[in-house]
Amino acid sequence: MSFDPERALALVREAAVEAGELLLRYRGRLDPARTRSKSARRDLQTEADLASERLLVERIRAAFPDHAIEAEEEVRDALDERPRWFLDPLDGTINFVHGLPFFAVSIGLFVAGEPTLAVVHLPVLDETFHAIAGRGAFLGDDPISVSDQRDLADAILVTGFPYRRNELQDNNLENFAGFFPDVRGLRRTGSAACDLAYTAAGRFDAFWELHLGPHDMAAGALLVREAGGIVTDPHGGQDWLRSGHIVAAGPGLHGQVRPRVRTARA
Repeated sequence: MSFDPERALALVREAAVEAGELLLRYRGRLDPARTRSKSARRDLQTEADLASERLLVERIRAAFPDHAIEAEEEVRDALDERPRWFLDPLDGTINFVHGLPFFAVSIGLFVAGEPTLAVVHLPVLDETFHAIAGRGAFLGDDPISVSDQRDLADAILVTGFPYRRNELQDNNLENFAGFFPDVRGLRRTGSAACDLAYTAAGRFDAFWELHLGPHDMAAGALLVREAGGIVTDPHGGQDWLRSGHIVAAGPGLHGQVRPRVRTARA
């Protein structure tokens, strides 16, 4: 059976909303004994992360048994040529734990190494962003587009910092300080999926971040592209998914932001 992106989008939008409803049921009711740290003390995993991921994996396995899945918490199929789903069941776990509204369910599909389908759902704010490659990006049923801002002095940029920021030389603080005097505002929401979705919608003028995981970016990057934006790594290439370093912005600002983002080369 051939792959139908419209059918797939309908299925994963429904799954993302269902996972979001599950997260809302956990919100404010987490068992502290079932919350643990992963790569660093700040990098939290809760019972809600796991429950959301298991729901998403179950839905996608049932619908697309011949596809691979790479999720944040428990599931990582071997790298191969199959279509590959990148799942972040709860992007913004620290926000979630502390009762803040900026967290998301993020689902991105890559086919032949290219972003093909994306859903980012913000449960508290009841916003669902989605895109299919070549067909535009949407918030609900409404098309979205990136900012047309061209003046850095009038721009709002958004970024984040790695969990292991006390261990990394390129922890993004130098970049943050470098932009600080030259822009209208800098924001840090605590969710890369939200940041990319909001950049796609023109709410933020540009986004950059270092040391992200593929599950953080796979969906949001396609949203930005389909909304008319440019997505690269800080060196201008397309290694953002696996390098973890990304710059996303409208055409008017990407060329100004990207060269100023410094990171250690591998």
